[in-house]
Amino acid sequence: MFRFHKTYFLLALSLFLIEVLIAIFVHDNFFRPYFGDFLVVALIYCSIKSFIKSDSTLTAIAVLLFSYLIEVLQYLNFIKWIGLTNSGLAGIVLGTSFSWYDIIAYSLGIITIWGMEKALKLKIKA
Repeated sequence: MFRFHKTYFLLALSLFLIEVLIAIFVHDNFFRPYFGDFLVVALIYCSIKSFIKSDSTLTAIAVLLFSYLIEVLQYLNFIKWIGLTNSGLAGIVLGTSFSWYDIIAYSLGIITIWGMEKALKLKIKA
């Protein structure tokens, strides 16, 4: 079940660097929030696939459900419940406000990465 997959790892690393660059240099009301959410599900997906041999469809569904869970926790003001309202790191990791646009961005992101994988027929070589 556990293994290292170089291609997924390099994709995850690239996506992480893009996310960091977006966070540092992009300060708009569209690209940063929505494209960042679009990419973050691909980042999580590729990170999982870097170290765990798993079915692509099940992994995509799990990542999507996880992202939805995070968004629901934002809706429920989870950060306030656990006393981390003033934590910048918690705000970055968990987010601070619910948005249906985020749900759409997560959905489109996971459909894209899953579709690209299916179209390119990436084969997992253990």
